[in-house]
Amino acid sequence: MKKDIPGKDWPKTLLSWFDRNGRELPWREDKPRNPYHVWISEIMLQQTRTEAVKPYFNSWMERFPTIHDLARAEESEVLHQWQGLGYYSRARNIHKAAREIEEKYGGTLPDRKEAVLSLPGIGNYTAGAILSMAYGKKEGAVDGNVLRVYARLYEVEEDILKSSGRKEIEKLVESTLPERAGDFNEALMDLGAEICIPRNPRCESCPLSSECRALLHGREKELPIRSAKKAPKEEQAACGVWIREGRVLLHKRPSKGMLASMWEFPMALASSAEEARQGLEKLLLGTAGDSMWHYRHVFTHRIWHMNAYQMKEARVPDGEYRWFTPEEYREIPLAGPHARLAAFVEKLVD
Repeated sequence: MKKDIPGKDWPKTLLSWFDRNGRELPWREDKPRNPYHVWISEIMLQQTRTEAVKPYFNSWMERFPTIHDLARAEESEVLHQWQGLGYYSRARNIHKAAREIEEKYGGTLPDRKEAVLSLPGIGNYTAGAILSMAYGKKEGAVDGNVLRVYARLYEVEEDILKSSGRKEIEKLVESTLPERAGDFNEALMDLGAEICIPRNPRCESCPLSSECRALLHGREKELPIRSAKKAPKEEQAACGVWIREGRVLLHKRPSKGMLASMWEFPMALASSAEEARQGLEKLLLGTAGDSMWHYRHVFTHRIWHMNAYQMKEARVPDGEYRWFTPEEYREIPLAGPHARLAAFVEKLVD
């Protein structure tokens, strides 16, 4: 085995590649980088593909061009703007953090690591991204792409999903960070997103192919080592569509827990479709017709198999239920896949 692979100069090679091939993205247009834009884009990119994030980022910045505008908004406005991105706790934390930034720092993201990390929803990765990309600090930003690149480059044998594997790579990142840390972090992300991809890495196009231990030993598809994920829980969801005088009955979910404070069609969950349907009929004290809409929605740890039924002879249960026209429910935050159902139901409303 070659002891000098990877060589000490590979970060320079990567930066030269990035200068020529870095992706053009809406949140990278500012020079110097806008800390607010870095923050929002990095939160949006968690669990979401880059191409899907682009229109959401642009729309968000039109609606909330500054942290001051975001801090002044109501939570319902923020959730509605986030609708479709999922993982709504991210939007709630962004809103809480904006109000804290407005109150403590005059609407400007702080440039000290301890202060950034104290904000809701910001962990080591996002803090590193903000500090390096927007403030020029020599900080690493280790995400899934970076873990994969380093695991292959240095032939890391540890499971990257375990703390021991992550810590080993974090030490390697710290020891290899160049002065242009922000560009270096983005170069690693671009390399992991476009070339050093999970299943079939495009090693023939990689600027670091001559530096990679995994490639040298024919292990580029074997690494990184990742522990198997637990299979998600699968549930049947019965959704009630009750239309009356051009309005649809919706329910506001509790203020805590999954999809908190968002609106949904009346819904019952169960292990079988028939049990879910019976639960819906019990909830609304009515009769559910034939299923008229089906959708499979995948969350991180669960899957909903959704069926929608038009309700007959129902009643409004106790709790937060309200009637909305399609024009009205387009302006409220709809819970996850219920936005898809709302688009379908809109065709049924006179």
